[in-house]
Amino acid sequence: MNRSFLSLAISAVAIGFSQGTYADFLDDSKASLDLRNLYFNEDVRDRDIPSSKEWGQGFILNYQSGFTQGTVGVGVDAIGLLGVRLDGGGRADKTDIDRSPGQLFPLETDGSAVSDYSKLGATAKARVSKTEFRFGTLQPKLPVLSLNDGRLLPQLFEGGQVIVNEIEGLTLTAGQLEHAKGRSSTDSRGFSIAGSNNASTGQFVNKFYFAGGDYKVSKDLTIQYYYGNLEDFYQQHFVGLTHNYALGGGNLKSDVRYFYSDSDGKNASAAGRAEGYRSNGYWSAGDSKTGEVDNRTWSTLFTYSHSGHEFSAGYQQVSGGSAFPYLNAGDGATSYLITDRQIGRGGKFLSAGERTWLAGYGYDFGKLGISGLKASVLYLSGDNVDSAQGERKEWERDLRLDYVLQDGALKGLGFSLRNASLRGNVAADVDENRLYVTYSLPLL
Repeated sequence: MNRSFLSLAISAVAIGFSQGTYADFLDDSKASLDLRNLYFNEDVRDRDIPSSKEWGQGFILNYQSGFTQGTVGVGVDAIGLLGVRLDGGGRADKTDIDRSPGQLFPLETDGSAVSDYSKLGATAKARVSKTEFRFGTLQPKLPVLSLNDGRLLPQLFEGGQVIVNEIEGLTLTAGQLEHAKGRSSTDSRGFSIAGSNNASTGQFVNKFYFAGGDYKVSKDLTIQYYYGNLEDFYQQHFVGLTHNYALGGGNLKSDVRYFYSDSDGKNASAAGRAEGYRSNGYWSAGDSKTGEVDNRTWSTLFTYSHSGHEFSAGYQQVSGGSAFPYLNAGDGATSYLITDRQIGRGGKFLSAGERTWLAGYGYDFGKLGISGLKASVLYLSGDNVDSAQGERKEWERDLRLDYVLQDGALKGLGFSLRNASLRGNVAADVDENRLYVTYSLPLL
């Protein structure tokens, strides 16, 4: 991957510059340094697991070039990430610092958190008409594939992608991924799913294919279709619809999502599943389909906004023998579900058979003259989880307070305080607090 990428990048830039038309390459370049300070505190209350208490400073340097002029425009993007440990991350079971590392930082061989870590990424890009090709480091946000950015530094993917905007209102996307660098890791790893992503006994592959598109039917209605295939694990179809409707002086947004997922390759055979190509789920004893991906998940979320107030209500249903499958390397992952909220330790409400109701409320205090201040609360309740021990349940409550300075020398400085609790008998009971302090410094 790296050798091929380097060859492509050098060739593309050489071709573009040989035309003597590199003015837009430089003039349209952008660069910024994003600063993210995060205090993370996770208390696992009903398991023999020490609390995670870590504090770190993240630096994210982004560079995006313009494209050279001509029929084929070329360019290069780059990203540099640095995480510095400020406190916490001591080895578990030590009397002086009894807390579990690994949420924000990679680990040393003795199990302690590193003092700092860094990673780099580069992307060669080319543009023909309204079609863009990208090869190298990618940060996709698609229904079948979405990066995780819930800790100090974001997850990075490696692969190739093409984005087509030749028809007005229609965006088509396709590509292939080979590796990922986790949010708290510097290593490039393959992909897996929950049920098979254990580092010692699980299975990982290096081919994830995706394709699909968004079509804006009107200014208020968008429809989506996407396909994802993780080789030897699953195939997934997604259909979605979002619609905005003016109502009572406010806006009602409807968000409908449907996923259909089934087995692929080794996961489709008992022999392959015995090798470790398995999914989480619930099957009766002796079922020949044990560990096979078999899932349908649909949801609908309605959000009404008016005069600074935002009310939301939604429902999600998971059916089939397996849990909802999504790309997961075992180092934090994001699923495109309305229930994927703050707590990641079993808190995505995607178990086999699970049905979830959610309700939320948010308020923008700008309507009261306090610009930049927002607050929200969200509650999720899931039940009907299939289990050998009978039906299981869980609930999560999330509180969030955000404030961004609107003027002065530190305009744009942001603060985000997030508190969440997860309770039930599906996963561990967890209380979690996060404090983010963020600032973006334009460089170009």
